[in-house]
Amino acid sequence: MLFNSIDFGFYIIIVFCLYWFVFNKNTKIQNTFLLIASYIFYGWWDYRFLSLILFSSCLDFIIGNRLEKEEKESKRKILLTASLVVNLGLLGFFKYYNFFLDNLETAFTFFGTSIDPDRLTIILPVGISFYTFQTLSYSIDIYRKEISASKELISFLAFVSFFPQLVAGPIERAKNLLPQFSRSRDFDLRSAKDGMRQILWGMFKKVVIADNCAYYVNIIFDSPESYPASVLAIGAILFAFQIYGDFSGYSDIAIGVSRLFGFNLMRNFHFPYFSRDIAEFWRRWHISLSTWFRDYLYFPLGGSRGSKIQNVRNVFIIFLVSGFWHGANWTFIIWGGINAILFLPLLLTNYNRSNIDAISTQSLFPSFKEFIQIMLTFTLTTFAWIFFRAESVSKAVFYINELCSWDLISIPNLIPIGLYLLILILLVLEWLHREKEHGLEFNPNIGIIPRWTAYLTLSVLILAFFGKGNSFIYFQF
Repeated sequence: MLFNSIDFGFYIIIVFCLYWFVFNKNTKIQNTFLLIASYIFYGWWDYRFLSLILFSSCLDFIIGNRLEKEEKESKRKILLTASLVVNLGLLGFFKYYNFFLDNLETAFTFFGTSIDPDRLTIILPVGISFYTFQTLSYSIDIYRKEISASKELISFLAFVSFFPQLVAGPIERAKNLLPQFSRSRDFDLRSAKDGMRQILWGMFKKVVIADNCAYYVNIIFDSPESYPASVLAIGAILFAFQIYGDFSGYSDIAIGVSRLFGFNLMRNFHFPYFSRDIAEFWRRWHISLSTWFRDYLYFPLGGSRGSKIQNVRNVFIIFLVSGFWHGANWTFIIWGGINAILFLPLLLTNYNRSNIDAISTQSLFPSFKEFIQIMLTFTLTTFAWIFFRAESVSKAVFYINELCSWDLISIPNLIPIGLYLLILILLVLEWLHREKEHGLEFNPNIGIIPRWTAYLTLSVLILAFFGKGNSFIYFQF
Protein backbone atom coordinates (compact mmCIF):
# COMPACT_ATOMS: atom_id res chain seq x y z
CA MET A 1 0.00 0.00 0.00
CA LEU A 2 1.78 3.10 -1.26
CA PHE A 3 1.36 6.50 0.35
CA ASN A 4 0.79 7.89 -3.15
CA SER A 5 -2.19 5.64 -3.89
CA ILE A 6 -5.97 5.79 -3.66
CA ASP A 7 -5.88 2.69 -1.45
CA PHE A 8 -3.88 4.49 1.20
CA GLY A 9 -6.19 7.51 1.04
CA PHE A 10 -9.20 5.35 1.94
CA TYR A 11 -7.15 3.37 4.46
CA ILE A 12 -5.97 6.42 6.39
CA ILE A 13 -9.51 7.91 6.52
CA ILE A 14 -10.94 4.66 7.91
CA VAL A 15 -8.13 4.19 10.44
CA PHE A 16 -8.33 7.84 11.55
CA CYS A 17 -12.09 7.71 12.14
CA LEU A 18 -11.96 4.39 14.02
CA TYR A 19 -8.95 5.53 16.08
CA TRP A 20 -10.51 8.78 17.34
CA PHE A 21 -14.23 7.96 17.37
CA VAL A 22 -14.48 4.23 18.17
CA PHE A 23 -11.27 3.07 19.89
CA ASN A 24 -10.67 6.24 21.90
CA LYS A 25 -11.74 4.90 25.30
CA ASN A 26 -8.21 4.42 26.62
CA THR A 27 -4.61 4.20 25.52
CA LYS A 28 -4.40 0.38 25.56
CA ILE A 29 -7.36 0.05 23.22
CA GLN A 30 -5.86 2.65 20.87
CA ASN A 31 -2.50 0.86 20.91
CA THR A 32 -4.14 -2.48 20.13
CA PHE A 33 -6.02 -0.92 17.24
CA LEU A 34 -2.82 0.74 15.94
CA LEU A 35 -1.04 -2.62 16.09
CA ILE A 36 -3.78 -4.30 14.07
CA ALA A 37 -3.88 -1.41 11.59
CA SER A 38 -0.08 -1.52 11.24
CA TYR A 39 -0.05 -5.27 10.61
CA ILE A 40 -2.80 -4.88 8.01
CA PHE A 41 -0.74 -2.15 6.36
CA TYR A 42 2.41 -4.30 6.37
CA GLY A 43 0.57 -7.47 5.34
CA TRP A 44 -0.79 -5.58 2.33
CA TRP A 45 2.71 -5.91 0.83
CA ASP A 46 3.21 -9.57 1.65
CA TYR A 47 1.43 -11.21 4.56
CA ARG A 48 4.09 -13.93 4.79
CA PHE A 49 6.55 -11.52 6.37
CA LEU A 50 4.24 -10.62 9.26
CA SER A 51 5.67 -13.59 11.14
CA LEU A 52 9.18 -12.18 10.64
CA ILE A 53 8.46 -8.77 12.12
CA LEU A 54 6.47 -10.40 14.93
CA PHE A 55 9.38 -12.73 15.71
CA SER A 56 11.94 -9.89 15.75
CA SER A 57 9.68 -7.77 17.95
CA CYS A 58 8.97 -10.53 20.49
CA LEU A 59 12.64 -11.52 20.60
CA ASP A 60 13.80 -8.01 21.52
CA PHE A 61 10.89 -7.54 23.93
CA ILE A 62 11.98 -10.65 25.84
CA ILE A 63 15.69 -9.83 25.64
CA GLY A 64 15.03 -6.26 26.75
CA ASN A 65 13.25 -7.38 29.90
CA ARG A 66 15.92 -9.98 30.65
CA LEU A 67 18.66 -7.37 30.15
CA GLU A 68 17.03 -5.00 32.61
CA LYS A 69 16.80 -7.65 35.33
CA GLU A 70 20.23 -9.22 34.75
CA GLU A 71 23.05 -7.81 36.86
CA LYS A 72 25.90 -10.05 35.77
CA GLU A 73 27.82 -8.34 32.96
CA SER A 74 28.83 -11.56 31.18
CA LYS A 75 25.19 -12.67 30.88
CA ARG A 76 24.11 -9.19 29.78
CA LYS A 77 26.65 -9.36 26.96
CA ILE A 78 25.33 -12.77 25.92
CA LEU A 79 21.78 -11.41 25.77
CA LEU A 80 22.82 -8.39 23.71
CA THR A 81 24.89 -10.60 21.40
CA ALA A 82 21.85 -12.83 20.87
CA SER A 83 19.81 -9.82 19.79
CA LEU A 84 22.56 -8.62 17.44
CA VAL A 85 23.22 -12.04 15.92
CA VAL A 86 19.58 -12.95 15.31
CA ASN A 87 18.48 -9.56 13.96
CA LEU A 88 21.54 -8.93 11.82
CA GLY A 89 21.51 -12.57 10.77
CA LEU A 90 17.98 -12.26 9.42
CA LEU A 91 18.83 -8.98 7.71
CA GLY A 92 22.00 -10.50 6.24
CA PHE A 93 20.23 -13.57 4.93
CA PHE A 94 17.38 -11.76 3.19
CA LYS A 95 19.44 -8.86 1.91
CA TYR A 96 22.99 -10.10 1.33
CA TYR A 97 22.95 -13.89 0.90
CA ASN A 98 23.24 -13.94 -2.89
CA PHE A 99 25.59 -10.94 -2.86
CA PHE A 100 28.12 -12.83 -0.75
CA LEU A 101 27.73 -15.95 -2.89
CA ASP A 102 28.38 -13.97 -6.08
CA ASN A 103 31.51 -12.40 -4.63
CA LEU A 104 32.70 -15.74 -3.24
CA GLU A 105 32.36 -17.25 -6.70
CA THR A 106 34.25 -14.31 -8.23
CA ALA A 107 37.05 -14.70 -5.69
CA PHE A 108 37.50 -18.40 -6.41
CA THR A 109 37.45 -17.72 -10.16
CA PHE A 110 40.16 -15.09 -9.71
CA PHE A 111 42.43 -17.69 -8.12
CA GLY A 112 41.75 -20.23 -10.87
CA THR A 113 39.11 -22.35 -9.16
CA SER A 114 35.56 -22.66 -10.39
CA ILE A 115 32.63 -23.15 -7.99
CA ASP A 116 28.91 -23.13 -8.54
CA PRO A 117 27.17 -22.25 -5.25
CA ASP A 118 23.43 -22.70 -4.91
CA ARG A 119 21.57 -19.42 -5.08
CA LEU A 120 18.18 -18.81 -3.57
CA THR A 121 15.27 -16.81 -4.89
CA ILE A 122 14.88 -14.48 -1.94
CA ILE A 123 12.20 -11.80 -1.66
CA LEU A 124 13.45 -8.87 0.41
CA PRO A 125 10.90 -8.04 3.14
CA VAL A 126 9.82 -4.43 2.84
CA GLY A 127 11.26 -2.24 5.59
CA ILE A 128 13.46 -4.92 7.17
CA SER A 129 16.51 -2.61 7.25
CA PHE A 130 14.49 0.03 9.07
CA TYR A 131 12.66 -1.97 11.73
CA THR A 132 15.75 -4.14 12.39
CA PHE A 133 17.77 -1.06 13.32
CA GLN A 134 14.86 0.25 15.38
CA THR A 135 14.65 -2.89 17.53
CA LEU A 136 18.45 -3.16 17.78
CA SER A 137 18.75 0.37 19.17
CA TYR A 138 16.15 -0.57 21.79
CA SER A 139 18.20 -3.56 23.00
CA ILE A 140 21.46 -1.60 22.92
CA ASP A 141 19.98 1.32 24.88
CA ILE A 142 18.72 -1.06 27.57
CA TYR A 143 22.13 -2.71 27.72
CA ARG A 144 23.69 0.74 28.20
CA LYS A 145 21.06 1.43 30.89
CA GLU A 146 19.87 4.52 29.02
CA ILE A 147 16.22 3.41 28.93
CA SER A 148 13.97 0.99 30.79
CA ALA A 149 12.53 -2.10 29.15
CA SER A 150 8.92 -1.97 28.00
CA LYS A 151 6.53 -3.99 30.16
CA GLU A 152 3.61 -3.69 27.74
CA LEU A 153 3.92 -6.16 24.85
CA ILE A 154 1.19 -4.52 22.76
CA SER A 155 2.80 -1.09 23.10
CA PHE A 156 6.18 -2.48 22.10
CA LEU A 157 4.78 -4.36 19.09
CA ALA A 158 2.98 -1.18 18.01
CA PHE A 159 6.20 0.81 18.45
CA VAL A 160 8.13 -1.53 16.12
CA SER A 161 5.38 -1.78 13.50
CA PHE A 162 3.94 1.76 13.64
CA PHE A 163 2.65 1.97 10.09
CA PRO A 164 3.51 5.57 9.05
CA GLN A 165 7.26 5.00 9.44
CA LEU A 166 7.44 1.19 9.24
CA VAL A 167 8.75 0.60 5.73
CA ALA A 168 11.06 3.59 5.13
CA GLY A 169 11.61 5.41 8.40
CA PRO A 170 12.47 7.62 10.11
CA ILE A 171 14.34 5.00 12.16
CA GLU A 172 12.91 5.92 15.53
CA ARG A 173 14.63 5.51 18.87
CA ALA A 174 12.73 3.86 21.69
CA LYS A 175 13.52 6.78 23.99
CA ASN A 176 11.53 9.10 21.69
CA LEU A 177 8.67 7.04 20.27
CA LEU A 178 8.02 4.23 22.77
CA PRO A 179 6.96 6.52 25.69
CA GLN A 180 4.37 8.11 23.39
CA PHE A 181 2.51 4.78 23.32
CA SER A 182 2.18 4.92 27.13
CA ARG A 183 0.79 8.45 27.34
CA SER A 184 -2.86 9.31 26.84
CA ARG A 185 -3.47 11.01 23.51
CA ASP A 186 -6.07 13.66 22.80
CA PHE A 187 -6.80 15.01 19.36
CA ASP A 188 -4.84 18.23 18.77
CA LEU A 189 -6.39 20.22 15.93
CA ARG A 190 -3.39 22.54 15.58
CA SER A 191 -0.96 19.63 15.35
CA ALA A 192 -3.25 17.81 12.92
CA LYS A 193 -3.45 20.85 10.64
CA ASP A 194 0.32 21.12 10.49
CA GLY A 195 0.46 17.38 9.87
CA MET A 196 -1.86 17.83 6.88
CA ARG A 197 0.39 20.59 5.54
CA GLN A 198 3.43 18.34 5.88
CA ILE A 199 1.58 15.49 4.12
CA LEU A 200 0.74 17.90 1.29
CA TRP A 201 4.38 18.96 1.07
CA GLY A 202 5.57 15.36 1.05
CA MET A 203 3.08 14.40 -1.65
CA PHE A 204 4.26 17.33 -3.77
CA LYS A 205 7.87 16.22 -3.46
CA LYS A 206 7.04 12.60 -4.30
CA VAL A 207 4.31 12.84 -6.95
CA VAL A 208 5.29 16.07 -8.68
CA ILE A 209 9.07 16.26 -8.26
CA ALA A 210 10.41 12.73 -7.76
CA ASP A 211 8.14 10.87 -10.17
CA ASN A 212 8.58 13.41 -12.96
CA CYS A 213 12.35 13.41 -12.48
CA ALA A 214 12.28 9.60 -12.55
CA TYR A 215 10.90 9.61 -16.11
CA TYR A 216 13.93 11.45 -17.49
CA VAL A 217 16.42 9.80 -15.14
CA ASN A 218 15.41 6.33 -16.29
CA ILE A 219 15.69 7.28 -19.97
CA ILE A 220 19.14 8.83 -19.54
CA PHE A 221 20.67 6.23 -17.20
CA ASP A 222 19.30 3.32 -19.27
CA SER A 223 21.18 4.44 -22.38
CA PRO A 224 23.86 7.04 -21.53
CA GLU A 225 25.68 6.30 -24.78
CA SER A 226 22.79 7.90 -26.68
CA TYR A 227 23.19 11.35 -25.17
CA PRO A 228 25.82 14.09 -25.04
CA ALA A 229 27.57 14.88 -21.77
CA SER A 230 25.35 17.91 -21.18
CA VAL A 231 22.29 15.62 -21.05
CA LEU A 232 24.12 13.16 -18.79
CA ALA A 233 24.79 16.06 -16.42
CA ILE A 234 21.07 16.85 -16.43
CA GLY A 235 20.34 13.18 -15.71
CA ALA A 236 22.61 13.20 -12.66
CA ILE A 237 21.10 16.46 -11.36
CA LEU A 238 17.56 15.20 -11.86
CA PHE A 239 18.40 12.02 -9.97
CA ALA A 240 19.64 14.14 -7.07
CA PHE A 241 16.22 15.78 -6.91
CA GLN A 242 14.42 12.49 -7.57
CA ILE A 243 15.95 10.70 -4.61
CA TYR A 244 15.53 13.75 -2.39
CA GLY A 245 11.89 14.27 -3.36
CA ASP A 246 11.19 10.56 -3.10
CA PHE A 247 12.81 9.83 0.26
CA SER A 248 12.23 13.11 2.09
CA GLY A 249 8.70 13.11 0.65
CA TYR A 250 8.06 9.76 2.31
CA SER A 251 9.45 11.07 5.60
CA ASP A 252 7.25 14.17 5.43
CA ILE A 253 4.15 12.06 4.81
CA ALA A 254 5.11 9.66 7.62
CA ILE A 255 5.66 12.52 10.08
CA GLY A 256 2.45 14.25 9.00
CA VAL A 257 0.33 11.10 9.26
CA SER A 258 1.81 10.37 12.69
CA ARG A 259 0.73 13.79 13.91
CA LEU A 260 -2.85 12.98 12.91
CA PHE A 261 -2.71 10.19 15.48
CA GLY A 262 -1.03 12.22 18.22
CA PHE A 263 2.56 11.06 17.67
CA ASN A 264 5.69 13.09 16.96
CA LEU A 265 8.43 11.46 14.90
CA MET A 266 11.97 12.75 14.62
CA ARG A 267 12.95 14.96 11.72
CA ASN A 268 14.66 13.00 8.95
CA PHE A 269 15.67 15.73 6.47
CA HIS A 270 16.68 19.34 7.05
CA PHE A 271 16.88 20.89 3.57
CA PRO A 272 20.17 19.08 2.76
CA TYR A 273 20.76 20.71 -0.63
CA PHE A 274 21.39 24.02 1.12
CA SER A 275 24.43 22.53 2.86
CA ARG A 276 27.73 24.39 2.66
CA ASP A 277 29.96 21.30 2.99
CA ILE A 278 29.68 17.51 2.99
CA ALA A 279 29.72 17.28 6.79
CA GLU A 280 26.72 19.61 6.97
CA PHE A 281 25.01 17.61 4.23
CA TRP A 282 25.24 14.45 6.31
CA ARG A 283 23.83 16.24 9.34
CA ARG A 284 20.83 17.17 7.20
CA TRP A 285 20.34 14.01 5.07
CA HIS A 286 18.59 10.85 6.41
CA ILE A 287 19.20 12.14 9.93
CA SER A 288 17.74 9.08 11.66
CA LEU A 289 20.23 6.74 9.94
CA SER A 290 23.21 9.09 10.23
CA THR A 291 22.67 9.55 13.96
CA TRP A 292 22.07 5.79 14.37
CA PHE A 293 25.48 4.98 12.91
CA ARG A 294 27.03 7.82 14.91
CA ASP A 295 25.66 6.58 18.25
CA TYR A 296 25.96 2.82 17.77
CA LEU A 297 29.04 2.48 15.56
CA TYR A 298 31.08 5.69 15.26
CA PHE A 299 31.20 6.57 18.97
CA PRO A 300 31.93 2.99 20.12
CA LEU A 301 34.83 2.92 17.63
CA GLY A 302 36.24 6.02 19.33
CA GLY A 303 34.61 8.73 17.24
CA SER A 304 36.91 11.67 16.68
CA ARG A 305 39.02 10.77 19.71
CA GLY A 306 42.43 9.20 19.28
CA SER A 307 44.97 9.70 16.52
CA LYS A 308 44.24 11.08 13.07
CA ILE A 309 44.74 7.60 11.62
CA GLN A 310 42.03 6.27 13.93
CA ASN A 311 39.78 9.17 12.98
CA VAL A 312 40.23 8.38 9.28
CA ARG A 313 39.58 4.69 9.94
CA ASN A 314 36.37 5.45 11.81
CA VAL A 315 35.11 7.77 9.07
CA PHE A 316 35.70 5.16 6.38
CA ILE A 317 34.04 2.44 8.44
CA ILE A 318 30.96 4.54 9.09
CA PHE A 319 30.51 5.56 5.45
CA LEU A 320 31.28 2.14 3.97
CA VAL A 321 28.87 0.42 6.36
CA SER A 322 26.27 3.07 5.57
CA GLY A 323 26.72 2.38 1.88
CA PHE A 324 26.42 -1.38 2.44
CA TRP A 325 23.24 -0.84 4.49
CA HIS A 326 21.63 0.64 1.39
CA GLY A 327 21.96 -2.47 -0.71
CA ALA A 328 23.83 -5.57 -1.80
CA ASN A 329 25.80 -3.95 -4.58
CA TRP A 330 29.35 -2.60 -4.83
CA THR A 331 27.91 0.64 -6.22
CA PHE A 332 26.55 1.52 -2.76
CA ILE A 333 29.84 0.69 -1.07
CA ILE A 334 31.75 2.89 -3.54
CA TRP A 335 29.16 5.63 -3.01
CA GLY A 336 29.88 5.43 0.71
CA GLY A 337 33.63 5.48 0.04
CA ILE A 338 33.33 8.60 -2.12
CA ASN A 339 31.47 10.41 0.66
CA ALA A 340 34.17 9.35 3.13
CA ILE A 341 36.86 10.80 0.86
CA LEU A 342 34.88 14.03 0.51
CA PHE A 343 34.44 14.20 4.29
CA LEU A 344 38.10 13.62 5.17
CA PRO A 345 39.51 17.10 4.31
CA LEU A 346 36.97 18.65 6.66
CA LEU A 347 37.84 16.19 9.42
CA LEU A 348 41.60 16.57 9.05
CA THR A 349 41.39 20.37 9.10
CA ASN A 350 38.81 20.40 11.92
CA TYR A 351 36.23 22.17 9.73
CA ASN A 352 33.64 19.37 9.92
CA ARG A 353 31.65 21.32 12.54
CA SER A 354 32.06 24.76 10.99
CA ASN A 355 28.54 24.98 9.55
CA ILE A 356 26.09 24.11 12.29
CA ASP A 357 23.53 26.90 12.19
CA ALA A 358 20.92 27.53 9.51
CA ILE A 359 22.24 29.42 6.51
CA SER A 360 21.64 33.16 5.99
CA THR A 361 19.26 33.65 8.89
CA GLN A 362 19.66 37.43 8.77
CA SER A 363 19.15 37.93 5.04
CA LEU A 364 16.90 36.75 2.26
CA PHE A 365 19.74 35.61 0.01
CA PRO A 366 22.97 33.74 0.76
CA SER A 367 26.26 35.54 0.49
CA PHE A 368 28.39 34.94 -2.60
CA LYS A 369 30.66 32.69 -0.55
CA GLU A 370 27.72 30.68 0.78
CA PHE A 371 26.26 30.34 -2.71
CA ILE A 372 29.54 28.93 -4.06
CA GLN A 373 29.78 26.56 -1.09
CA ILE A 374 26.23 25.32 -1.70
CA MET A 375 26.83 24.78 -5.41
CA LEU A 376 30.13 22.98 -4.81
CA THR A 377 28.60 20.70 -2.18
CA PHE A 378 25.64 19.93 -4.44
CA THR A 379 27.97 19.14 -7.34
CA LEU A 380 30.07 16.74 -5.26
CA THR A 381 26.98 15.08 -3.85
CA THR A 382 25.46 14.72 -7.31
CA PHE A 383 28.67 13.10 -8.59
CA ALA A 384 28.47 10.51 -5.80
CA TRP A 385 24.79 9.86 -6.59
CA ILE A 386 25.84 8.49 -10.00
CA PHE A 387 27.21 5.38 -8.30
CA PHE A 388 24.11 5.15 -6.12
CA ARG A 389 21.84 5.17 -9.19
CA ALA A 390 23.89 3.02 -11.57
CA GLU A 391 23.07 -0.68 -11.82
CA SER A 392 26.72 -1.70 -11.65
CA VAL A 393 30.16 -0.23 -11.09
CA SER A 394 31.05 -0.62 -14.76
CA LYS A 395 27.95 1.31 -15.81
CA ALA A 396 28.73 4.08 -13.32
CA VAL A 397 32.29 4.34 -14.63
CA PHE A 398 31.00 4.42 -18.22
CA TYR A 399 28.52 7.17 -17.29
CA ILE A 400 31.25 9.29 -15.68
CA ASN A 401 33.61 8.67 -18.59
CA GLU A 402 30.96 9.86 -21.06
CA LEU A 403 30.26 12.81 -18.80
CA CYS A 404 33.87 13.96 -18.97
CA SER A 405 33.89 15.18 -22.55
CA TRP A 406 33.90 18.56 -24.29
CA ASP A 407 30.20 18.41 -25.17
CA LEU A 408 29.50 18.89 -21.48
CA ILE A 409 29.30 22.60 -22.33
CA SER A 410 27.02 22.02 -25.32
CA ILE A 411 23.33 22.88 -25.36
CA PRO A 412 21.44 19.72 -24.24
CA ASN A 413 18.88 18.25 -26.60
CA LEU A 414 16.69 17.20 -23.68
CA ILE A 415 15.31 20.24 -21.87
CA PRO A 416 12.25 19.56 -19.67
CA ILE A 417 11.49 23.24 -18.99
CA GLY A 418 8.30 22.48 -17.06
CA LEU A 419 10.18 20.17 -14.69
CA TYR A 420 12.80 22.87 -14.05
CA LEU A 421 10.01 25.24 -13.02
CA LEU A 422 8.59 22.65 -10.62
CA ILE A 423 12.01 22.13 -9.05
CA LEU A 424 12.32 25.92 -8.75
CA ILE A 425 9.05 25.98 -6.77
CA LEU A 426 10.49 23.33 -4.47
CA LEU A 427 13.72 25.24 -3.91
CA VAL A 428 12.03 28.60 -3.35
CA LEU A 429 9.57 27.28 -0.78
CA GLU A 430 12.29 25.35 1.05
CA TRP A 431 14.65 28.33 1.04
CA LEU A 432 11.96 30.63 2.45
CA HIS A 433 11.28 28.09 5.21
CA ARG A 434 14.84 26.90 5.80
CA GLU A 435 14.51 27.58 9.54
CA LYS A 436 11.22 25.66 9.73
CA GLU A 437 10.33 21.97 9.80
CA HIS A 438 9.01 21.76 6.23
CA GLY A 439 8.33 23.82 3.14
CA LEU A 440 4.75 24.78 4.02
CA GLU A 441 5.27 25.93 7.61
CA PHE A 442 4.45 29.57 6.94
CA ASN A 443 5.12 32.35 9.43
CA PRO A 444 2.00 33.49 11.31
CA ASN A 445 2.25 36.95 9.74
CA ILE A 446 1.77 35.51 6.24
CA GLY A 447 -1.77 36.25 5.13
CA ILE A 448 -4.39 33.63 4.42
CA ILE A 449 -4.46 34.37 0.66
CA PRO A 450 -0.76 33.60 0.00
CA ARG A 451 -0.96 30.48 2.17
CA TRP A 452 -4.04 29.06 0.51
CA THR A 453 -2.74 29.99 -2.91
CA ALA A 454 0.28 27.78 -2.17
CA TYR A 455 -1.88 24.94 -0.80
CA LEU A 456 -4.25 24.98 -3.78
CA THR A 457 -1.46 25.28 -6.34
CA LEU A 458 0.38 22.28 -4.91
CA SER A 459 -2.87 20.32 -4.65
CA VAL A 460 -3.67 20.97 -8.31
CA LEU A 461 -0.17 19.91 -9.32
CA ILE A 462 -0.44 16.71 -7.28
CA LEU A 463 -3.80 15.85 -8.87
CA ALA A 464 -2.41 16.64 -12.32
CA PHE A 465 0.46 14.16 -11.94
CA PHE A 466 -1.23 11.66 -9.61
CA GLY A 467 -1.82 8.11 -10.74
CA LYS A 468 1.63 6.87 -11.71
CA GLY A 469 1.86 4.96 -8.45
CA ASN A 470 5.64 4.79 -8.52
CA SER A 471 7.07 2.91 -5.56
CA PHE A 472 9.38 4.75 -3.19
CA ILE A 473 13.09 4.22 -3.89
CA TYR A 474 13.95 3.31 -0.30
CA PHE A 475 11.44 0.44 -0.23
CA GLN A 476 14.19 -1.68 -1.81
CA PHE A 477 16.51 -1.01 1.13
